[in-house]
Amino acid sequence: MDRSNLQRRVKMNESKYEYADEDQNDDAQGTRMRPSESNVTEDQEPFMGVKVRRKASFRRDFKGDYINVRSNQYLMKILEKQGDKEVLFADKVLKFTNTGKMKRRILMITDFAIYIVDPEADALKRRIALAAVEKMCLSELSDNFFVVVIPTEYDLLMASTRKTEIVTVLVEATKSASDYGVEVCFANSFEYNAGAELVKEVQFEEVEGGVKTRILRK
Repeated sequence: MDRSNLQRRVKMNESKYEYADEDQNDDAQGTRMRPSESNVTEDQEPFMGVKVRRKASFRRDFKGDYINVRSNQYLMKILEKQGDKEVLFADKVLKFTNTGKMKRRILMITDFAIYIVDPEADALKRRIALAAVEKMCLSELSDNFFVVVIPTEYDLLMASTRKTEIVTVLVEATKSASDYGVEVCFANSFEYNAGAELVKEVQFEEVEGGVKTRILRK
């Protein structure tokens, strides 16, 4: 699938949608940055709230670094320690825990890995080599959810208004790292491994005014 076709399929339409978690157990020197024209702060907190569809979303430009990584000493130390040379994408996202809770995280994609960072604690929560990523799962509807499937570990369920850019960057980065891009799957329900021996299913349903999303424990 070429880049233009991929972008058309995953293009973010910033529509209204609802979210329901039905889990029963809700118990660097040398580092090169992609240019960014501005530092965008996104208080779109609520990915889970109501969002009006915007025509501008069809014309959104990709900027890469939305949080000015170079100005963050902690993030730079992480990259320098790992030896990553280029930041392809960086922004705040929502990550879903295995209990269904939402956590604000920084997502960084470099030429070698995916990083998940807790911005409040300045703590690296996870580093995933690009070579370990098998595929990404998205719905066929206008929502902000995506799953990154890592067969050797547990998977990542996240939400971002920049889903289109994230998917495109990961496809191109994995293609550069392994001569083939990560597979992108589209379905209105799919399963993912939320933790050790914990499988969940994400279901999407088009309703009046947007998309309803459910996360169910299998």
